[in-house]
Amino acid sequence: PAAVPAGKYGEAALRRLGAWDAVAPRVVRAENVRAALALVERGAAPYGIVYATDALAARGVRIAGVFPARSHAPIVYPVARLTGGEAGREAEGFRRFLLSRGGQAILTQRGFVRP
Repeated sequence: PAAVPAGKYGEAALRRLGAWDAVAPRVVRAENVRAALALVERGAAPYGIVYATDALAARGVRIAGVFPARSHAPIVYPVARLTGGEAGREAEGFRRFLLSRGGQAILTQRGFVRP
């Protein structure tokens, strides 16, 4: 869990909830969230700790529960545009779209929420 952000959030939440010691010996570590989700999709693992947005996009899985927001550090997806490069104008347009009402609606539809 310590190697990837979702693992860090999951371990922190389980520790905060007093469940880490009970589950730690059975934790299967995956390279990343998508790999963990694939284990669940294939039935190789009964449960996985993944981002809700990934679970919503997966087939054949359901969200069994959600950790309380205060049980782990806030999950943040920052957006920034680099000043160099040839695609600056297009990148700025994309950044503005992400922050627009329409962009936010799409992100919300995909499971992203603003605090």
